[in-house]
Amino acid sequence: MKRRQIRKKNRITKKNREMKIYKFGKIPTGSVQGMKGMLRLIDNSIPKIIVLSATTETTERLAGIAAHLFNRDTEQAHDEISRLEFRFIDFANELFNDESIKQQAVDSIIDRFRTLWNFTRQRFTSVDEKDILAQGEFISSMLVSLYLKEQGINNRLLNSLDFMRLAPEEEPDMEYIGTKLHLLLAEHKSTNVFLTQGHLCRNAYNETCYLKQGGDDVSATLIGAALQAQEVCLWTDSKELHSCDPRFVKHPAMVKQLSFDEAEQLAYCGWTGFNPHCILPARENNIPIRLLCSMEPAEGGTLISNSQSGENIKAITARDNIYYIKFQSNRTLRPYLFISKIFDTFAKYHTSLCLFASSGSDVSVAINDKERLSHILHELSRYAATVVKDHMCILSAIGNMQWQCAGFEARIINALATIPIRMISYGSNNNNVSLVIRAEDKREALQRLNDTLFAPCHANPSQIHVPTLKHS
Repeated sequence: MKRRQIRKKNRITKKNREMKIYKFGKIPTGSVQGMKGMLRLIDNSIPKIIVLSATTETTERLAGIAAHLFNRDTEQAHDEISRLEFRFIDFANELFNDESIKQQAVDSIIDRFRTLWNFTRQRFTSVDEKDILAQGEFISSMLVSLYLKEQGINNRLLNSLDFMRLAPEEEPDMEYIGTKLHLLLAEHKSTNVFLTQGHLCRNAYNETCYLKQGGDDVSATLIGAALQAQEVCLWTDSKELHSCDPRFVKHPAMVKQLSFDEAEQLAYCGWTGFNPHCILPARENNIPIRLLCSMEPAEGGTLISNSQSGENIKAITARDNIYYIKFQSNRTLRPYLFISKIFDTFAKYHTSLCLFASSGSDVSVAINDKERLSHILHELSRYAATVVKDHMCILSAIGNMQWQCAGFEARIINALATIPIRMISYGSNNNNVSLVIRAEDKREALQRLNDTLFAPCHANPSQIHVPTLKHS
C-alpha cells in the first residue's frame, strides 16, 4: 500500500515539475481582443496553471460600491451594482457565440451579483469589502474559463480560497498551499489547463483577503514554488525589460537575463514590472521567473534565475519624489550615539531610509516619505543642523558588481562628470550603486549612463573603462 502511495505521489510530482505557471493578470479579462490574444499564447500540450485578475476598472467600481455600503448610501450602491451587472452581461453576450455557454456565463454572473445584492440588505463592515472585491475576480476568471471551453480547450477553474492561505504572522502558509494544490490537481489528472484568481486568499482566521497591486505576481510564484513547477511566466501588455526607461532614454538596451538578487534590487529601486515579494519563494525553491510581453511573445522575454551572467551592469532605474537630508552634528553626542539617534528617530516615526551615508560626525540620508519629516527634524534639531533638499531623484545602477571587479564605479562617475551628485551609496550589496541627483537632471543623467554603459559605440572609446579583477 505504501509503495502505491509513493508511486502515485511521484507521478504527480513529475507532472508538476513539467508544469508552467502563467500569470496573465488582467490582460485577457477586459476585452474580447484580450481573450483572443491570450488564446494564442496558450500551449495546451504543456500542463499549466493560469493566474488571472479582474480589470482595474472592475476593482475600482467594486471598491466604490463597498464605500457606498459602508457609508450607508444604499441607493447609490444599488445604482452602481445594477450598472456593473449589466456591463458584465453585455460583455458575455459579445464574447460568446455558443448559446449554451453564453447562458451559463450569464447565470453565473447573476449568481455572483446576488451576493452583492445581499450586502445591501444587511449591516456592512469593512471586513465585507474583501468579499465584494472577490466577486470581480471570480466573474473574470469564470469568463476566461468558459471562453477557453468554447474554443475547445479543456480546463478546470480552481477557487484560490480553497488553497491560498496566510499563516497567523501573515506570511504564506506554504505547507497548506502545497498540500491543498496537490489534492486539487490529483482530482483532475486528465486536465492540463487550470485557472485561478490572483488576488484572493484566506487569512489564518478563514477570512477573505484581497492582495494589493502585484499580488497576482506573488500568487503565481507561490503556486510555482508549492508545485516545484518548471517555470513561472509573468505576462504583461507592456514592452520587454529595458536597461533604462524608454520614456526618458533613446535606444535603451534589452535585458535578457537577471539573477534573483539583481531582479530584487531592480524592483526595490523603482522598476514596476513585477512585485519584489515574488522573488523570495522563487529563489528559495530555484523556480525560474520569465517576464514576457504579450505583444511580442516571440522575443523570449527576461529570464530571472539563480544563474549569473558575468560581472556587468544590467539596468539603470530612477526613483522620483526623493528628499535629501544632511545632518551636521553639533557634537552634543558622540559619533556612534549620534548615528544611533538618527536611526532610532526614523524608526520611531515609521519612516524608511532609501539611502544612508556617513562621514565622521555628519550623516546624509535620502527618503521618499515626507509625512512625518517635520517631526523627525524637530526631534533631531537638538543634536544637529540640517539641510533639506526636495525635488531630488535616486539613480541606481543594477547588476553583478562584485567588489573584486574594478571599473564599475569609475564608468558611472565619469558618465555623470558634468552633473552635480549629492550622495553616493556603494558597498551595501553586490548588485547596486545608487546616487542622489536633482530631479531636473534625471533625463540627461539617464541618457549619459545609457550611452556609456550599454551603448559604448555612441560614447568616446577613451572614456570607457573595461573592468579588471583586483587581486586582494
